[in-house]
Amino acid sequence: MSTGKVYMIGAGCGSYDLITIRGMEALKKCDTVLYDSLIDPHLLDLLPESCDKIYVGKRAGMHSTSQETINKLLVQKAKHGKTAARLKGGDPFVFGRGGEELLFLMENNIPFEIIPGISSAVAVPEMAGIPVTHREVSRSFHIITGHTKDDLLPEQFRLYAKLKGTLVFLMGLTHIEQIARNLIEYGRSPDTLAAVISNGGKASQHTVRGKLSEISRIAEENKICSPAVIVVGDTAAFELCSPEKKTLDGISVTITGTKNFAYKLSEMLIGYGANVNCENLFDIVSYENEESIFETFADILSYTMILLTSRSGAEIFFRILKKMRIDLRKLSGIRFAVIGNGTAEILEEHGIYPDIVPKKFSSGSLAEAVIKNKRSKEKILLPRAEKASPVLTDIFLQNDIPFKEVNIYDVKSERNGQPREIDTDIVVFGSRAEAIDLYEQGYTLSADTTAVCIGETTAAEVKTLYGKNTVVPKIQNAEGIVDFIKDLKGRIK
Repeated sequence: MSTGKVYMIGAGCGSYDLITIRGMEALKKCDTVLYDSLIDPHLLDLLPESCDKIYVGKRAGMHSTSQETINKLLVQKAKHGKTAARLKGGDPFVFGRGGEELLFLMENNIPFEIIPGISSAVAVPEMAGIPVTHREVSRSFHIITGHTKDDLLPEQFRLYAKLKGTLVFLMGLTHIEQIARNLIEYGRSPDTLAAVISNGGKASQHTVRGKLSEISRIAEENKICSPAVIVVGDTAAFELCSPEKKTLDGISVTITGTKNFAYKLSEMLIGYGANVNCENLFDIVSYENEESIFETFADILSYTMILLTSRSGAEIFFRILKKMRIDLRKLSGIRFAVIGNGTAEILEEHGIYPDIVPKKFSSGSLAEAVIKNKRSKEKILLPRAEKASPVLTDIFLQNDIPFKEVNIYDVKSERNGQPREIDTDIVVFGSRAEAIDLYEQGYTLSADTTAVCIGETTAAEVKTLYGKNTVVPKIQNAEGIVDFIKDLKGRIK
């Protein structure tokens, strides 16, 4: 077996789209990715489905993978002929230990390629409107780690305090009081300007400014959290931010749903200025390769109507047809009924316009519409999620409507967060299953949070579980939800 290769990739900081095009293209070639805690998780969803994703993050106060283990994993994967990526937040060579890992690869004769990333040392202050250099203000900048005790020794600060230009401290929030005190003790004026930027490059970015003597207290009072970048120097006074006010400035939104849905919606909301948090996202687990599915679809022409109740279900439905090489022209005698215009959009992309789309996007409304439009000897195929609401099938059974239900996918929760109260202005629930999963984990909703639900079935479940009045957008795709939230803004603030 020939030796594989390792890509050393900087993921940039904050949003996933700050990675370079070269880095993005390299990820698509990988069999294995070893990734850190500060990358945007959306990057992982852009990897091939077969890619082995290995978390090796290191965060203060938490269990972490040892550097020796990471080094050995990279060599092991390459020696097994794999194309591996070491994906690091920011740039691999700015306090990222990328050099150490490459030295180990060289010792083991492993081919590699370096793909730089945008370092948080420059980009995070920049996104807060702070230039690290500025003519006649600062002609240089110095990047310093504030992470460990060795980095905070007095002899270091004797040098730091005398440096001209801008000081940028990475990973130093835990020690911000000591950093400020030591700089002042060794010669920096207490009146030197400073800034702290938390969650740089994300919708939740938060910046505070003040004098060096006060910055620790200001950061604590404002509940600034890691990851954070500390800037010390006259350029910290700058706030080079556009005067343009975006439509959703000041509105906070939590999204729960499938990853594709959540990322598309969050991108659009962030573009309008919203502060967005994705919580407890779901993976779609497709059953499209199971033999029982193929057996059912082999008989698809015996059905007179096909019901599709979700966008994900519609996408998988057409993938199954393609795998089985079923010509869509053969379905011309079959009627289609769907819930929601998002589901209808998928059909229309394939040149099929649904015969039934009830005005009310719920299982009950779909069942009523099907019964109302039922033809003699109707035979219905219902491909949908494994944990779908029983409302639709219960109504069919009560009315002696013949149907065959086939589970073509399921949704699987990440469950990687700590249950908490969701206290954003808005929470978006993508489906009934997601509302149930959050509730079972112990999540609660603030009394001031408005629940926006995709479909009446989801809205009813949220009201039952959380005791919340809910709102349902008329157009239930990402664009429709964004427009709906824009209309809601005036009632929230």
